[in-house]
Amino acid sequence: MREDCIEIRDLLVRAVIGVNDWERTGPQDVLINVTLFADLRPAGVSDDIQDTINYRTVTKRIIDHVEGSQRFTVEALAADIARICLQEPGVQRARVRIEKPGAVRFARSVGVEIERQAEDFD
Repeated sequence: MREDCIEIRDLLVRAVIGVNDWERTGPQDVLINVTLFADLRPAGVSDDIQDTINYRTVTKRIIDHVEGSQRFTVEALAADIARICLQEPGVQRARVRIEKPGAVRFARSVGVEIERQAEDFD
């Protein structure tokens, strides 16, 4: 059976992130993609926002966190975002991809992708 999912694609946020001194002096672009796995059948029947995951709320929480964070690694920021997503009622699993455009010369971007479920944060 295919899983239902909600996707937040190409969310561009500015954050202080990196291990080098020059990366810590100010925010840089971070590109975020999130897939939220959940049972969306109830909302498909009821047409009621209360029966689904409000992606606007999740996106706002992600933006607020990323803009206020000062992580050294993209891996840690991805784990933060996965944890935020899994705090939303109904989210069973979250896939998070974060890219740093222009982080490596001659590459469009460098990134990580993780997938987590609630048990991963117990």
